[in-house]
Amino acid sequence: MTSPARVLVVDDSPTMRGLITAVLNSDPEVSVIGQAKDAMEARAAIKQLNPDVVTLDIEMPDMNGLEFLEKIMRLRPMPVIMVSTMTHRGAEATLAALEIGAFDCVGKPMPGEPRPFGDLAEKVKAAARSQRRRVVPPPTAPAAAPATDFRVGRKIVAIGSSTGGVEALIAVLQKFPRNCPPTVITQHMPPTFTKSFAERLNRLCAPVVQEATDGARLEIGKIYLAPGGERHLQVVNPSAPCCRLVEQPPVNGHRPSVDVLFDSVAELAGRNAVGVILTGMGRDGAAGLLKMRSAGARTIGQNEKTCVVYGMPRVAYELGAVEHQLPLGSIGEEILKLTAARKEG
Repeated sequence: MTSPARVLVVDDSPTMRGLITAVLNSDPEVSVIGQAKDAMEARAAIKQLNPDVVTLDIEMPDMNGLEFLEKIMRLRPMPVIMVSTMTHRGAEATLAALEIGAFDCVGKPMPGEPRPFGDLAEKVKAAARSQRRRVVPPPTAPAAAPATDFRVGRKIVAIGSSTGGVEALIAVLQKFPRNCPPTVITQHMPPTFTKSFAERLNRLCAPVVQEATDGARLEIGKIYLAPGGERHLQVVNPSAPCCRLVEQPPVNGHRPSVDVLFDSVAELAGRNAVGVILTGMGRDGAAGLLKMRSAGARTIGQNEKTCVVYGMPRVAYELGAVEHQLPLGSIGEEILKLTAARKEG
């Protein structure tokens, strides 16, 4: 970027506004140009300052962050990063915000946390670089299962995603029938958010979607989402594939890491797997997808035009890990083609 990303910080707490401002201003490529304590002040500041990015608190007086976000996306679309409490209620509201069109989310720090707001500055810079100006209506009901006689084969599906992944995963998984291939997913997301996201996906999709648990056996018609926090998700045990949650250091700055998941699937399933890398910042999953392809797996990457952030898929494509690069709307059907029983052998 030739100039710092200009940010408006919106939060009803003066302490939180000060903390967010200090974190962002510590990065020379970010500049906080204004603060607002509620939606009314924020609306005026947006008109006056025209920020590149807004950080928005979920819980505010008079008009909450979700209601204000809907107005922003309808009247003046711009990149918005949601700032949420790490609670079930906060997670539910944040997931709804991501479906409406928020760029990304961060959790409010707990007392004594060494790195409050983690990679917020990186997310702000990615948001400022993005050209995203579209409004995504939130899904309100499960999509109909594909109108085909899908017969599942023996393949496992592994999916990795990050920024923009909430709506991308919904778009892909709503194409899956009830008897979908066993599917494992690592989505970069704060702790406590993944359980709410799994529950939301379960309501919106035909298959069963659940947060992965250690030892859970992979079954047809089930989708397993890596829990956010302290452990990575792997797939182990060739005779009866199951989930393993392992306590290891972050990989590529993430835990859970897409690379860790893809590496395990490459080793376990080889050619009996399909790997998919969706929108996201950074390079997590690119090397693992290459291992999957080298082991004989079929691989798919989301194309640049439909990505919120063309980071992870771009690196994977440049490494030669991506066999097919497709728009988001085509990925679900392609996965089913590659995992149908008639395609086996």
